[in-house]
Amino acid sequence: MNYKFLSKTLLFRGNTEEEIKAMLSCLGAEQKHYIKGSTVYHAGEAVDAIGLVLSGRVQIENDDHWGNKSLLDSVGEGMIFAETYACVSGEPLMVNVTASEKTEVLFLNIGRLLQTCSNACSHHSKLIRNLLAASAQKNLSLSRRIFHTSAKSIRGRLLSYLSYQALRQDSHCFEIPFNRQQLADYLSVDRSALSNELSKMQKEGILTVRKNRFCLSHEVYPEA
Repeated sequence: MNYKFLSKTLLFRGNTEEEIKAMLSCLGAEQKHYIKGSTVYHAGEAVDAIGLVLSGRVQIENDDHWGNKSLLDSVGEGMIFAETYACVSGEPLMVNVTASEKTEVLFLNIGRLLQTCSNACSHHSKLIRNLLAASAQKNLSLSRRIFHTSAKSIRGRLLSYLSYQALRQDSHCFEIPFNRQQLADYLSVDRSALSNELSKMQKEGILTVRKNRFCLSHEVYPEA
C-alpha cells in the first residue's frame, strides 16, 4: 500500500502515513483490481463501502430502460465514489460504476468510518470532515454537469465544458478525461453530431483538437 499517496488524497488529508496505516486496518480496507470495461458496482445493488481510486479511472454512468447511457462523472486517482449511497443504508444504486481503464480501488467500510473505535478514534473526526469535504466536491461536479448541459445547442454545451476545463487547468491547451463517445454521453448529445460540431469549430478557428487534447483560440469569439 502506498501510504504516501493516500496522505495526499482529500479523504486522508492531514493524517500521517503511520496514522493511515492504523486507520486502514480499523476501516476494513480491501484492495481490488479491475480490467478495462469491467463493472465495479451495478445499478440496483446496495453498498456499504466507499471506493477510493488508487490507480486508473472509473466512470459513473446511468442507463435507462432502453439502453440509453448518460455519463455523470469520471473519477480518477485519489478521488472517491459511492460515498452518498454507502452513507444511506440500504439505498440501491441508481448508477453503474465501470472501470474505463485498468484500475485499482481501495474500499473502506462506511459503518466503521462513521463510528469511533479504540484503535483510531482520535483520527476519525478528521476523516469524517474530509469525507464531508469530498462529498461537497462531488456535488459541485454534478452541479457543473447540469450547468454544461443546460445550453440547447451542442456548441453551447461544448463551449461551457471546454471553457471550464481551460479555467480549471489554467491553460488554453489541456486534456480532458473523456474520449469522443464519453464526451458525447457526458454532454447528453449524439456522438456524430458532436464530432460534426467540433469539425466546424476547428474550421472556424475556435479550437484545435487531437484525440482528447484541446487548444482554444483567443482570437476568434465563438457564438453559442
